Amino acid sequence: MRLNNLIIKLAAVGVSFSSVVNATTVEYWTVQTQSDRLQTIEIMADVFEALNPGIEVNIIGVDENDMAKQIAAAAAANTLPDLIEVGSELSLAFAEEGIVDTTANTEVINKIGKQRFYNGALGLVENPDLQEYVAVPYSGWVQGIWYRADWFEKAGLAPPTTWQNIEKAAKYFYKPEQNQYGILVGTKADSYAEQCYTQFALSNDAGQFNKDGELIFNSNAQKEVLDFYKNLAQYNPPGPQTWRARDYYLQGKLAMFFYSSYILDDIALAEAAASSLSSENFKDLKGATFDPNLAKHTRLATTITKTSPSSFGTLVGLTIMKNDNKEEVEATKSFIEYMNEKDQVVAYSHMAVGGHLPMLRDIAETDEFLNDPKGIFTQYGKESIKEIVAGFDNIRNFSVVDGKTFPKSGEIFAKQIIPRMVYQATIENEDTQKSLDWAEQEMNKVIAE
Repeated sequence: MRLNNLIIKLAAVGVSFSSVVNATTVEYWTVQTQSDRLQTIEIMADVFEALNPGIEVNIIGVDENDMAKQIAAAAAANTLPDLIEVGSELSLAFAEEGIVDTTANTEVINKIGKQRFYNGALGLVENPDLQEYVAVPYSGWVQGIWYRADWFEKAGLAPPTTWQNIEKAAKYFYKPEQNQYGILVGTKADSYAEQCYTQFALSNDAGQFNKDGELIFNSNAQKEVLDFYKNLAQYNPPGPQTWRARDYYLQGKLAMFFYSSYILDDIALAEAAASSLSSENFKDLKGATFDPNLAKHTRLATTITKTSPSSFGTLVGLTIMKNDNKEEVEATKSFIEYMNEKDQVVAYSHMAVGGHLPMLRDIAETDEFLNDPKGIFTQYGKESIKEIVAGFDNIRNFSVVDGKTFPKSGEIFAKQIIPRMVYQATIENEDTQKSLDWAEQEMNKVIAE
């Protein structure tokens, strides 16, 4: 069916079927495996093919968790795809294996305009030794502190962008006798706690590895972070807490909470908020009706600063793989340039509002991007959305240090060492230094494997 449609489109612009048969093929592996998202990407590819006679794009959906294994098998068989869409950490890892065309990726970035990308996004895919890029940043989500801007304004409090401001606001709004809490940070031993903790750690330059790959987690800077985190946790809703406690915010009982930009629709749309408006998840919440003004009163502080600014999130890039066929490389470059045109970026972003934020600053500020089909962005306002996407200027993570990626960081993440440390320190009230010593010991076990 897709081939028939393609032939009709090509015939409309005067391209014969024979030219399709002899086309240069771009094999594109995407992690967007849902049928509706694949269909959107295929439509974009159809238009590209119609505009570029002689090039065919073959789209293959690959589960995100299987991508590394599939690429390893393809590399061994010398059948690598031309283009892959993966997180920045995988792109860096593949580049270290020598299977990424960093020159081609860099050429595309320069052609699109390096100054158009968010600085932090480029930093996550840069190989500083070569001054080249392992991927073209394309989309992502950003995490931060969502807060009641109207409460802050009424109280005369500054936005929660520094440790001092965060602590001051958490303490001010903590009124447990009124079933109101100051902040939500993760204290259960799960990935949510690690995401919250990591942003604080990087804002204090408390890393996991140095540029030489040496473990430096157990440091004075890290001790400051864990002490501060333990202090904030006392302003949490009661008990070990995870992302589910966002219910307190949607029911008007919480001043601040950590979450990714995927929460945009839950705050803005009644049908999306429904699961958080009942009394099912927390006995002390009676349930509430949907607040249609909550999005307007909500802001996101994407960047936290102590010793340096830090945002946290995930970046997905388009990576050109090594290929001796120069025609395929040039066709792949042309396709990425096309995918970075406004219409394609907007269509891709709207597949998951808040989860596929664009990496081109000028497109993120356009009315076309802000006019999503469900009207979610409109409820927050243009300036608020610009602030959210701008978090990519300072985005960082543990596994990338000076452009070098350390796969052991991913293995440490899989073992949930940091969230288990957080649980010990906050819920079990373990001594900070003992918690750090334990975490270091567990991390060293992973490194020794």
